[in-house]
Amino acid sequence: MTEDTDRDASDGEGMTYSDAGVDIADSEAATAALVGAIGGSTGDYAGLVDIGDRYLALATDGVGTKLLVAEALGDYSTIGIDCIAMNVNDLVAAGVDPVAFVDYLAVDAPDDATAEQIGTGLDAGAAEAGITLVGGETAVLPDVVTGLDLAGACAGVAEKDALLPGEAEVGDAIVGVPSSGIHSNGLTLARKAATKNHDYTDPFPPDEERTVGGVLLEPTRIYTDLLGPLRECDAHAAAHVTGGGWTNLTRMGDHRYDVTDPFDPQPVFEFVQSEGDVSDEEMHRTFNMGTGFVATLAPDDAERFVEQVEDARIVGRVTEGEPSVVVRGLTLSRR
Repeated sequence: MTEDTDRDASDGEGMTYSDAGVDIADSEAATAALVGAIGGSTGDYAGLVDIGDRYLALATDGVGTKLLVAEALGDYSTIGIDCIAMNVNDLVAAGVDPVAFVDYLAVDAPDDATAEQIGTGLDAGAAEAGITLVGGETAVLPDVVTGLDLAGACAGVAEKDALLPGEAEVGDAIVGVPSSGIHSNGLTLARKAATKNHDYTDPFPPDEERTVGGVLLEPTRIYTDLLGPLRECDAHAAAHVTGGGWTNLTRMGDHRYDVTDPFDPQPVFEFVQSEGDVSDEEMHRTFNMGTGFVATLAPDDAERFVEQVEDARIVGRVTEGEPSVVVRGLTLSRR
C-alpha cells in the first residue's frame, strides 16, 4: 500500500478508533463469542495447561496495521520486535517466564529482502526477551492476503506458586512502567490521523530529525525484565496496556483504579490527537498514553518494586467503587 492510498479520506473532525475501522466493543463481543463456544475464559492474558508441578502457558498475537507503516516506508526491520513483544508481555502480565516462540508470516508473494528484515527483528526481539525462536511458517496466500501479515505464538512455563494471583486488592498501590511509544495497538487510528496532513516520510514536527513513519514504527517495549521484581515484591496482579488502552487495568479485578501520577505521553500521542482531533477519552481508551505496563502491590511492596525497577514509579491506588479507571480527569470503564 502506498502512502497516498493510506491517507484518511474523511473530512470530519473528532476521529475515533471506531470511525477509523476498529470497534473495540464489537471486537470484544466477537472474541467472547468465540471463546464461549469453546468453553474458555476471556479474562486471562495467557492460556494455562496444567502439566504436573508447573503450568505450560501459551499466548498468540500479531503486529496489526503497524505493518502498513512498515510497508509504506519499505522498512520491516523492527516489526519482528513488536511481534515478540506483544506475545511475551502478555505472559509477563500473568507471571509466566516466556521460553520459546514460533512465527507465522503470510504473504501474497515471497520476497527474500523483506523476509530477511522481518527475521532480523524477530531475532533482536527474541534476544531482548531471552527466549528461543524454535521455528515458524511462511505461507504464500495470494488469494487471501494483500501484502503480508505477521503473527506468532509464545510458550512459557511457570511454577504453580510463581503465577501472579491475578486479582488486585483494595488499598494496593499501582506501579507503572513507561512505554517506548505507541507500541502496536491503535495503529488504525494513529495512521489515519497522522496521514491526514502528512506523509510517512515527512519530518515529525516535534523532532524533525525523525520521520512521521519512523516514530510510528518505534518498537514495542519488552517487559520480561519485570518478572523478577514482580515475584520478589509479591505483586497481586499486572496488566499490559494494549488494545482498549487504560481500560486494561480493570482486567486486574472489579475495582476503581485511581491513577493520580501517570507518565507523560510521548510526543507521538500529542501529534496523533492534534492531527485527528481525537478526544482525551478516545486517546485513553485506545492508546497506552505513555504507560505500557502496570502492577498492583501492597504499598510497602510497591516501594520495594520501585527501588528495583529503575524507571518505575507509583502512579495511583486501588480503591472501592464501580469498576473503572480514573485518570487525567476521565472515568473509563469497559464498554
